[in-house]
Amino acid sequence: MNKATKFSLLLLTTVGLGLLQANRPLTIAIPSAAPTPQKTAKTDTYGPPTSLALLKDKAVKESSGLAASRSFPGVYWTHNDSGDGPFIYAFDVRGIKGVWRLSGATARDWEDIAVGPGPSAGTNYLYIGDIGDNRGSRTEIVVYRVPEPELSPRSLSKSKAAATAPSEALRLRYPDGSHDAEALLVHPHTGNIYIVTKVAFANPEIYEAAAPLKTGRTITLNRVGTLEVPSLLGGIITGGAISPDGRRVAFCDYMQGYEAVLENASSAFDTIWKRPLVPISLGSRKQGEAITYRLDGKALLMTSEGSPMPLMQVVRR
Repeated sequence: MNKATKFSLLLLTTVGLGLLQANRPLTIAIPSAAPTPQKTAKTDTYGPPTSLALLKDKAVKESSGLAASRSFPGVYWTHNDSGDGPFIYAFDVRGIKGVWRLSGATARDWEDIAVGPGPSAGTNYLYIGDIGDNRGSRTEIVVYRVPEPELSPRSLSKSKAAATAPSEALRLRYPDGSHDAEALLVHPHTGNIYIVTKVAFANPEIYEAAAPLKTGRTITLNRVGTLEVPSLLGGIITGGAISPDGRRVAFCDYMQGYEAVLENASSAFDTIWKRPLVPISLGSRKQGEAITYRLDGKALLMTSEGSPMPLMQVVRR
């Protein structure tokens, strides 16, 4: 962990954001009888945060990424931060739907997950970003790509986790040295990969790997822009997503969310990085590191590290 990261985490802890959590065992899922509004200020774009469920499974302690399934409406994918194995978890508001071991993958520092197109037309792929680099020492990072697993047959425990289809390792490097990053975005139509760096008291950079993406070689990312984050702490971006229609991007940090919208439907997608980021209240989260759009694009969903894992939502007005 570099000095800037240490200082920013110390500051965040000091202001009571709860970055350090106890690991308590999880066993069941408790859906809320009805969404419970959080006592936070409303934004112009989204309504107040609501709690959809508390997911209690002993295997999921540090939800670090979140993606809405394209194949199974109402189902979401998550994974743990570093310290777990190469496992992915499917869940809905009733609880865990299954656990899979990502075939052919290792988990050094998984930070985010996305769903998008890939080499086979009509197939939905999961993209898992092994992109964390607190020490700034990695010469390359990896994004694993694998078709979305079928929910049946399934396993509900890591010890008996089903294997996914063989994953592809997309090896990436930055054109300007190493960076820490926790936000992985995949465009829902083109399949282009975007990675947003995580920096304190500065604006994060945006890097792109344009599809088609092939294995067997290391791909050099292109720097395509800078995010101007409206936060005193700068760009401590911990998660990101692109809306299903490809016209909006959302990010989160430990305090709140942000969204940018294309100026019009005919605008080139990369012009979105110059659009203003509008803050969004995401409610109380112990350590928010994951955000995604609902499958219909009309809401944002969030999880948090810690036990139990909340599933929260803000609905677009």
